[in-house]
Amino acid sequence: MAGTFLPQEVIRAKRDGATLAGADIRALIGGLADGSVTREQAAAFAMAVFFRGMDMAERVALTKAMRDSGAVLAWDLPGPVVDKHSTGGVGDNVSLMLAPALAACGAFVPMISGRGLGHTGGTLDKLDSVPGYATQPDAETFRRVVREAGCAIIGQTADLAPADRTLYAIRDVTGTVESLDLITASILSKKLAAGLDALVLDVKCGSGAFMARREDADALAGSLVGVANGAGCRASALLTDMSEPLASAAGNALEVANACAFLSGHEIDPRLWDVTVALGGEALALAGLAPDAATGRARIADALQSGRAAERFDAMCRALGGPGDLVENFTAHLPTAPVVQDVATDAEGVVAQIDTRALGVAVIGLGGGRARAEDRIDPRVGFDRLAGLGVSVGPGAPLGRVHAADAASAARAAEALRGAYRIGDAAPDIPEPVLGRVGPPPPGANGGG
Repeated sequence: MAGTFLPQEVIRAKRDGATLAGADIRALIGGLADGSVTREQAAAFAMAVFFRGMDMAERVALTKAMRDSGAVLAWDLPGPVVDKHSTGGVGDNVSLMLAPALAACGAFVPMISGRGLGHTGGTLDKLDSVPGYATQPDAETFRRVVREAGCAIIGQTADLAPADRTLYAIRDVTGTVESLDLITASILSKKLAAGLDALVLDVKCGSGAFMARREDADALAGSLVGVANGAGCRASALLTDMSEPLASAAGNALEVANACAFLSGHEIDPRLWDVTVALGGEALALAGLAPDAATGRARIADALQSGRAAERFDAMCRALGGPGDLVENFTAHLPTAPVVQDVATDAEGVVAQIDTRALGVAVIGLGGGRARAEDRIDPRVGFDRLAGLGVSVGPGAPLGRVHAADAASAARAAEALRGAYRIGDAAPDIPEPVLGRVGPPPPGANGGG
């Protein structure tokens, strides 16, 4: 009968390599959200997309359909609504500094973040280590904090992109997680449901990234940028290096402590500074708050160095139930592990290579991540004072420091840390923190920045 939608016909068309019409994609995702499309049909659709792929128009239609499967936030604020998304890594706590720095520069940042995934840490797991901080506030509180503090870092609410949650769970058990088309739609549907004017994407490559190869990272960045702009959100991506931990800490409370030391100016990891400032400059230019990325970087740097970003971070923490003096007094508020030990090495030389993914796995082994979805996280555990590439180490210069719940787990983690490091006689070629940019020029740009 004319006008009848049959999910199996859409699945068959994609299975056979056809280009799907936007209306068919919307109907399929709408059916997934309301239950008229079964999980078996969704699994078959995901597998067809995995093998046949989608063109850019199909990816845009899929992303918009998943975005529109739930609420799409609308804001009435005196400045642009901006966000950042990272594809994840080890020691990647950029969001904790970037959100308040952007807010200090006139942006409003409703940052909807996630839990740890695989060997990478999750921003929400980090913030759960802050006493009282509500990572799942009600919608009214979320809006109030964004308006008053300029930023709020929270978890995905039930009414944002519900079709994505269902489809992701299906992908996770059907071997279709790695589909570039489905990854793109999953990431962007949640971000665009937040009602953004501009989005900067941090796509990582290297031993600690999901996309370890540069060509895969380039492909993902191109897909994300193309779809976001096609869906009406101005976006660009920076390709950043994850061949070593970005911060010198890996673990939930330890990365919050690292961020507080960064925001207060007491201790700043240079590569972490470079990536944070670069992403912030890009975001300000995309949002029209700076004429170009170079000017944006200078404004982000000033927000961090002046303490204005720290003030915004503390205001956000206070408004979401946490301590209002976390930046300066994090040692009094954050939980600490009972066993803290230096990890020495008998080999003397310089750090030539780091298996960054292995470090992330070691944090999970300590209890700082989840092996299963229902696992409880120990926020205290992990590593800090990690030696970076090119740093001299030896019997008197440890590889780092382990924080553990007991001596036995500390010993296992120390061995894992030693196994992740290769020591050589000469310093290696160290990649630049920012490897490249993908996207349209920011408004008003003339090729600089």
